[in-house]
Amino acid sequence: MDMGHGSSDGVAECKISMLFNFYTVDACFLSSGWHIKNNGMFAATCIGIVLLVVLVEFCRRMGKQFDELLYRQFQRQAAIQRDALVSEGTSGDFVAAPRALTLRATPLQQLIRAVIHAITFAAAYIVMLLAMYFNVYVLISIFIGAGLGKFFCDWLVVTVDDRDEPNSEAKGIDEATVCCG
Repeated sequence: MDMGHGSSDGVAECKISMLFNFYTVDACFLSSGWHIKNNGMFAATCIGIVLLVVLVEFCRRMGKQFDELLYRQFQRQAAIQRDALVSEGTSGDFVAAPRALTLRATPLQQLIRAVIHAITFAAAYIVMLLAMYFNVYVLISIFIGAGLGKFFCDWLVVTVDDRDEPNSEAKGIDEATVCCG
C-alpha cells in the first residue's frame, strides 16, 4: 500500500498516517472494508466511535454493579449462616460466630462476570486501535465518548452514615489504565 496515493485503476486507496492527521474522505479504519467514501460516512464513523466509548463505560459500570450485587448477596448469606450458628447453641451458651467466612461466586455468576469483562476489554481494545490512527477527529470522538460515558453511566452516588468517621479519600478514577479496560 502506498499510504494514500491513488491507484492506477482510478479507485482511491486508503489514506493512513502514523502522524496526527485530519483525513476524512478516503480514510480507512481497522480494515480496508472500513473505507470512508464521503463526509456522511465519516460523520457516522465519529458518532459510532462516541457510542462505542460510551459502551465501554457502560460495561465498566455493569461490571461494578454486578460485583456489588454479588457482594450484597454474600453479606446476606454470611448473616444467615452466622445467625444459624448462634441459634444452634445449646443451653443458651454464647457461641461465637466465625470471624471470616469465604464465599465464592457460582459458575454462572463467574461466567456473567467474565462475559462483562470480555465485552469491556474487547471494546476498549478496539477504541485503542482506533486511537492509533492518530486521526484528530477520531481522537476527539473518543474523548467526547469518554466524557459522555462517564456522565451517563458512572453517576456518583454515595451513602453517608452520620455515625462514620469522615474519610478524606475521594473516589475518582479507579482504574490505572483508564483507556484500556
